[in-house]
Amino acid sequence: MIIPRSTMARIGIKYLPFADAASDGLPLGQLLRLSLFQVSVGMATVMVLGTLNRVMIVELGVAAFVVAIMIALPVLVAPFRALLGFRSDTYKSAIGWKRVPYIWFGSLWQFGGLAIMPFALLVLSGDQTLGPSWAGEVLAGLAFLMTGLGLHMTQTAGLALASDRATDETRPRVVALLYVSFLAGMGVSAVIIGLLLRDFSALRLVQVVQGAAVVTLVLNMIALWKQERVRPMTREERAAPRPSFAQAWSDYSRGGQAGKLLAVVALGTMAFSMQDVLLEPFGGEILDMSVSATTLLTAIWAAGALVGFGLAAKWLNHGLNPYLMAARGVVVGIIAFTAVTLSAPMALVPLFFAGAALIGFGAGIFAVATLIAAMTMPVEGIAGRGLALGAWGASQATAAGFGIAIGGGLRDVVSSWAMTGALGKALETPATGYLSVYHIEVGLLFLTLIALGPLAKGVRSLERKKFLEADKIGLTEFPT
Repeated sequence: MIIPRSTMARIGIKYLPFADAASDGLPLGQLLRLSLFQVSVGMATVMVLGTLNRVMIVELGVAAFVVAIMIALPVLVAPFRALLGFRSDTYKSAIGWKRVPYIWFGSLWQFGGLAIMPFALLVLSGDQTLGPSWAGEVLAGLAFLMTGLGLHMTQTAGLALASDRATDETRPRVVALLYVSFLAGMGVSAVIIGLLLRDFSALRLVQVVQGAAVVTLVLNMIALWKQERVRPMTREERAAPRPSFAQAWSDYSRGGQAGKLLAVVALGTMAFSMQDVLLEPFGGEILDMSVSATTLLTAIWAAGALVGFGLAAKWLNHGLNPYLMAARGVVVGIIAFTAVTLSAPMALVPLFFAGAALIGFGAGIFAVATLIAAMTMPVEGIAGRGLALGAWGASQATAAGFGIAIGGGLRDVVSSWAMTGALGKALETPATGYLSVYHIEVGLLFLTLIALGPLAKGVRSLERKKFLEADKIGLTEFPT
């Protein structure tokens, strides 16, 4: 029996995840191929923020302070994402490409950073026979900076290209697919890289990190192949002056909505990120959990984020605007940090695990909702979607970096005060430093709710009508 093509299409839209994210201008095959750039960015993120962090401290014996500086270097590039997005909006070439050159050069920076990184780390660890003593710090800093610049440039231009090719109706679903691709890239890369580095040696480190550099280049070349339409430009068009970034930013921020959204992104991201380096030490030091038990926290956080993502898809199907969705994520975050806080005096490990899962759940909803809001926000004048998405990425990445640094610093300072008795006998416990950070995060989440109020109220009727008229997001059956 031959099944009609229309029937097959309906079955695909109903049962295949992301099938209805496609459109005539961006077919599903091209969309899935384009999402590979997010896989490479996820791999680089795991490498820089996770795997190499542990390798430098444990296997190579690098001082934790030096490692912290290296990890922070990619964050220095994050504020320039808005400028990178604007430059991709206004880029002029003979064949008319705007996004592809930035994805390509971002891939080269990412490749170059990862290519020199293992040798720089070996020199940093003291395995050096020639050259100045500061060569390791300089080379390692350069490698991390190049990798950070590459992943920020690639992600900003890639998201802008996907937004350009999507329709108004499919754009939220395209965002959803790209977000899951990023999470999948992080998860799969963490497992593979961890297995490859299980039997650590200097040679194996070089092989794995440089192998990741090659994979980055291959994935991004496949992703951008024939993704942007050729629109030849005349010599006069190329010679015409570009608009200034200041003028484009003025157009983007006109009306005040953009500034409010960026403030919400910064506050919420910082609130969710301050605990990133504290959850596992909290479980080990305060709740006496084993190393294997605390290792599960990352997996539990990721599972919570994916469940939150699936629920966000369902809410979009029912016409919920992204600002109200972000508010729900914030409320979940408040409950999550309350649970983590209460797990210490009650000595309840299951409550701690539940809190960790809810942190991922709320953070996932918040991240998806604010990214959809940035992608679907109307742009006026010369402001383009590259600028809008770059501004979102700059706010999100910068706030996450500062949140992690502030959270770790506050924990150390408050703990030292508490253990010397400066805060009173009742607070003379190692848990005081951790709990102070969790309480501050709850306060920041309440401030985020306050900042979300005007945004949700201002677009409620317009956004609800828009999302109700859109087709189903097609992710409710996604196996989260």
